[in-house]
Amino acid sequence: MDYIDFRSDTVTWPTDEMREAMAKAPVGDDVYGDDPTLNELEALSASMLGKEAALFVPSGTFGNQLALLSWCPRGSEVILGEQCHIIQHEAGAASVIAAVQTRTVDAPDGLLPVAKVASLIRGNDIHFPPTSLICLENAHSSGRVPSLAYMKEVSALAQEHRIPIHLDGARIFNAAIRLGVSAADLASQVDSVMFCLSKGLCAPVGSMLAGPRSFIDRARRKRKVMGGGMRQAGILAAAGLIALKDMTRRLGEDHENATYLASRLAALPGFALDPASVEINMVFFRLPEWVDPEKLAKKLKAEGIQISLPESGVCRFVTHYWIQKEHIDKLLAVIEDFIKGRDGRH
Repeated sequence: MDYIDFRSDTVTWPTDEMREAMAKAPVGDDVYGDDPTLNELEALSASMLGKEAALFVPSGTFGNQLALLSWCPRGSEVILGEQCHIIQHEAGAASVIAAVQTRTVDAPDGLLPVAKVASLIRGNDIHFPPTSLICLENAHSSGRVPSLAYMKEVSALAQEHRIPIHLDGARIFNAAIRLGVSAADLASQVDSVMFCLSKGLCAPVGSMLAGPRSFIDRARRKRKVMGGGMRQAGILAAAGLIALKDMTRRLGEDHENATYLASRLAALPGFALDPASVEINMVFFRLPEWVDPEKLAKKLKAEGIQISLPESGVCRFVTHYWIQKEHIDKLLAVIEDFIKGRDGRH
C-alpha cells in the first residue's frame, strides 16, 4: 500500500524520470574518479553553491560528520546550536568520528546570538580546547529560516577570529526560496556546506558536501576512511542531477501546501500553532491535551496516512512532492472525524 506520508520529506520516492535516468546512467568507479555521471553531479553542485568543489556522500549525517572530521583537529571544540541536527539527531557522532568537544548555545530557531558565540571562542590557553569550527543550520530543524543578514554577522565574526563555518544546509534550497535569494548567496557566508538530495528533492539516496578544493580533497580521503567510496554511484547521481536541475525549482509549492495545512490545523479546537511561523515545508504544532497521539496515528494509518508521533510534545507534519492539496484535505477530514468522536480521548 502506498501511504500518504506526512512524516518527513525524506520519504519521497524517485519520480519516473529519475528511475529511467538511473537505469541508463553512464557509470565508472567513483573511487578512481572516473564515474562521469557522479563527476557531473559534483561539478553542478559546486557551481550552484558557488564553491570550488563538491563531494557526493551517502547521507546528510555523513556529510556533516565528514565536515567536522575534515575541519577539526582531534580534541578541538565546535560551537553550534543546542537544538541543531548535529547535536539532536546524529547519535553523538561528533565525539565518535571527529573526536571533538561540542559547545552548544541555546538557539531554538537556529539563531545563535552573535555576542554569545563571540564569548565562547576560546583564547590561547593550554587548559582550553581550541575553537576549530562554528556550525550553522539553514533551514533550521525547527522549520525556521535565519536571514542572510544574520549569516553575514556570524561570518564577519568567524573571519575576525579565523575560524571556519560549516553550514548544515540539508534544506538550503527551501531556505533560499523562503528568503528570495540563491543557495549560493547563503553558501557564500560559510566555508563549507552540506545539502541533501533526498529531502524533498526526490532523489532516493545522497547528499553533497561543498567547499574549497583543498577542503574537499581532504574530505575525499576521509570519506574513504569512513567507508563512503561507493564505486558505481552514478546510478544514484543520475537522480541527483534531476533533483538539482528540476526539483529545486518547485519547492515553493511545498511551502504553499504547508501554509494551507497550518491554517486549517489552527482552526481545529485545541490545536496549538501559529500559521505565521511556517516558513518552509514543515508544520509544528501541539495536539489538544485530551488527544491520544498513538490512537490518532493508528486511526490515520488505517486510512492510509502516515504521521510521526510527537517529540517532546510537539508534532510535525511535512509536505513534499508527493503531497498535494487533496491529500491534505483527506488528512484533515480524518482528524476532524477523530476529534468529534471518542476515539481520541485518553
